[in-house]
Amino acid sequence: MSATHMILDIHPCFDLNNFTTLLFPSDPSVLCVLVYLVLGLLSAITVCGNLLVITSIVYFKQLHIPTNYLILSLAVADLLVGVVVFPFSMAHTVTACLYQENVFCKIRDYFDVTVTSSSILNLCCISIDRYHAICHPLTTVTVRVAGVMIFVTWSVAAMIGIGIILSGHSQGTCEEMCLVDFLSTVVGAIFAFFMPAFIMLCIYIKIFMVAQRQRNSIKISKSGGISKMERKATKTLAIVMGVFLFCMMPYFLCIVFLPLASETPPFSLIEALNWLALSNSMLNPFIYGFFYSWFRSACKMILSGQIFTGNFANTKLM
Repeated sequence: MSATHMILDIHPCFDLNNFTTLLFPSDPSVLCVLVYLVLGLLSAITVCGNLLVITSIVYFKQLHIPTNYLILSLAVADLLVGVVVFPFSMAHTVTACLYQENVFCKIRDYFDVTVTSSSILNLCCISIDRYHAICHPLTTVTVRVAGVMIFVTWSVAAMIGIGIILSGHSQGTCEEMCLVDFLSTVVGAIFAFFMPAFIMLCIYIKIFMVAQRQRNSIKISKSGGISKMERKATKTLAIVMGVFLFCMMPYFLCIVFLPLASETPPFSLIEALNWLALSNSMLNPFIYGFFYSWFRSACKMILSGQIFTGNFANTKLM
């Protein structure tokens, strides 16, 4: 990729800000290769990690429970981030397609918004499942209810993606002052991130309060008590949500307040925050591996090839 090719293809909006000097200041070809290698490695780790989660839950019958089906749906969303969104974003970050209004960038934006929204909404559903498991253990989420939640999650995510694209919002949009459409950006961010994040925070605060109250009780009835496994699952998924907020919050705050900024922030900053948000899909499997003994056991059997030598679907993992 030559510097001349970049200058010809960059949107005129960014020529006003000497955009070419921000990206590849010295040797574009070497830097492009290095960035592609790093981002390609992130994509490979994301795909492999989430494939392990998916394979574990699908193969081992012990893991066929509603909570894990929700985790499976989350892993599928994260896998699609690695397979679809990462390559599109790599091209968006490294090549001169930057901020053009074309079909490629619209497709990229649709998949980015849809899959990211699905990942966020899946986390919201998982928090609801944890709420029932801890606060109302006699009305836990069933397999059928989990299936409905997963269907609704993906349907809503697809509608958010379609709505964002039809509204004209795109990371390729460039208006008079190089600002994206404020209304579509804010509305999209509210429904895709801020509202689900607020719901999750409220649910986990409620769970924490109930858990503390029950832990401090002199006597906890058998039916109302919180098992060690439930506490660990809730703690793990709370950490998943904490990592999610750490990765996602800066980017969504940036795109919401971007139209209000007196000066457009450097492209490198926006892209760094975008990749921080996408890296959440890579980190989730590592959290499972660190906290879930069943996932570690399943990974050992899968990576060693043991599951291909016989039928181990009924193996007790924990």
